[in-house]
Amino acid sequence: MSEGLVTVSYIGATILFILALGGLSHPETSRRGNAYGITGMIIAILATVLGPEVSVIGIVIACMLIGGTIGLILALKVQMTQMPELVAILHSLVGIAAVLVGFVNFMDPDAALQFSGAEKTIHEIEIYLGVLIGAVTFSGSVIAFGKLSGKISGNPLILPARHWINLGLLILSIWLCFEFMDQAQAGGGVIPLLIMTAIALAFGVHMVMAIGGADMPVVISMLNSYSGWAAAATGFMLSNDLLIVTGALVGSSGAILSYIMCRAMNRNFIGVIAGGFGTESAGTAGTSSDQGEVFPIEFEEVSDLLTAAREVMIIPGYGMAVAQAQHTVRDITKTLRDKGVNVRFGIHPVAGRMPGHMNVLLAEARVPYDIVFEMSEINDDFPAIDVTIVVGANDIVNPDALEDPNSPIAGMPVLECWKGKTSIVLKRSMASGYAGVQNPLFFKDNTRMFFGDAKNSLDSVLAEIAK
Repeated sequence: MSEGLVTVSYIGATILFILALGGLSHPETSRRGNAYGITGMIIAILATVLGPEVSVIGIVIACMLIGGTIGLILALKVQMTQMPELVAILHSLVGIAAVLVGFVNFMDPDAALQFSGAEKTIHEIEIYLGVLIGAVTFSGSVIAFGKLSGKISGNPLILPARHWINLGLLILSIWLCFEFMDQAQAGGGVIPLLIMTAIALAFGVHMVMAIGGADMPVVISMLNSYSGWAAAATGFMLSNDLLIVTGALVGSSGAILSYIMCRAMNRNFIGVIAGGFGTESAGTAGTSSDQGEVFPIEFEEVSDLLTAAREVMIIPGYGMAVAQAQHTVRDITKTLRDKGVNVRFGIHPVAGRMPGHMNVLLAEARVPYDIVFEMSEINDDFPAIDVTIVVGANDIVNPDALEDPNSPIAGMPVLECWKGKTSIVLKRSMASGYAGVQNPLFFKDNTRMFFGDAKNSLDSVLAEIAK
């Protein structure tokens, strides 16, 4: 394939990637957006593999078959509830790829001969930044995977003088950059690059370990942004225009998403990096005796309340994902709507473990898009809601966010379901949420606690209301 044809293919792939981002911005067009992205990536891969710069096509194809097989197995085996940790671990692969490409590019004698003077200095900075961003992305994503999968505690790890530690690591990395460039001019530079890589790996671990559980959706979008910038830096190293553009698209969209997530939680990005929600209270959440009395409810009463209601709001949370209750929720919704009950869904932007987690689960269960609303669209409607069903959510319906200025989640916008007539909360126990803080909603007079596995509980309700 000629250089000109490769360039045309890259332009076409870039356009498709932009269309993919536009399509993925709304559930109704997400399938089309996904198709655009897949088509663009196929074109990009073929143009790169068949381009004039690839001379060992056999090895490349063999590696593609291995990677494609692993990806296919993961796609078939991973449940929707495991998507957040899958996304995190895939980000780590982008990071480690940037690190490896940076080292290979630095040690390649032919690559070094292509540049001289200012161009060589710029190329060395590209290598340094690519390895730095890639290492932070890799280690941070691995820790995020551990937290999301439950292998690492969601509580923030608060080290003494942690901000000074981060500042010290940053200053040391900047100094090592100058050392690296000085030594690289003389044919060296491996030692500063290795030391910086170790520092970046440690920084990635420390950064994500210090972030509390309720901020994990922001962490996912943040790491998505980092992986994009790592890919862009790799593109500069390899002089690959498509990789630069694609990395910039991913990096900028991830940064915008991080901003949206922070705004949804009334947080700023620096505040998230400095330490997550639950910092003061993780591990010290109150018990039910500290708050008052709870009012348990059984499935017969839940069924009676739902069938007698005219307005029902369903608020899904991570508990729905764990119990895989989204299909039962869909069936209950359909049954109630057939009976003339107006059922809607209220989605908090950070519900679950990644941005859009609940929207994905509801789309998988084929819940109609037109009855799924964002928090800002339906929060004012709660006073007119007869019954609110909270399926495994905790922090996103916590009144303390608005009522207690000393709460670790103070100021975070939440779904104000307690303003409705009756709230029914499905939980396995009275355990605190991912942010590590207790929820006064559970003890309010108009709240009923429906204990048990969400799917089993809702199956009983479905059987009762379908009679």
